[in-house]
Amino acid sequence: MSNRILLVEDDPINVKFIQTVLVKKGGYEVLVSEEVDEILRLAREADLLAIIMDVSLSRSNYEGRKVDGIFITQLLKKDEATRPIPVLLATAHAMFGDREKYLELTGAEGYIAKPIHDPATLIEAVKAVIAS
Repeated sequence: MSNRILLVEDDPINVKFIQTVLVKKGGYEVLVSEEVDEILRLAREADLLAIIMDVSLSRSNYEGRKVDGIFITQLLKKDEATRPIPVLLATAHAMFGDREKYLELTGAEGYIAKPIHDPATLIEAVKAVIAS
């Protein structure tokens, strides 16, 4: 089994922080993309342990239209080949009730609010979705 996690994030500061924590504290290999076709390909081919999905993506497009992390997660969960990969949703716009709404809407296994300041919180959330 691989130790590979796909990080879908459009903010370079978040990418650097999350990637550093996952590599140094978690011992994971981290792939990063916000390109939908590449995300779908990696999900099928890269033997991923989990995907961390930013809910609000500013530059992701699919079939000519702008899409967000909710849509991409729905695509992943509709595909039998990628459905088993646990997804941890991450959002900076966390409001009361969002966690349940987003998890139900997407079929994702976990949810974490950004900004993430504590590396242990991130590692715990990743381990929880992998174990689910």
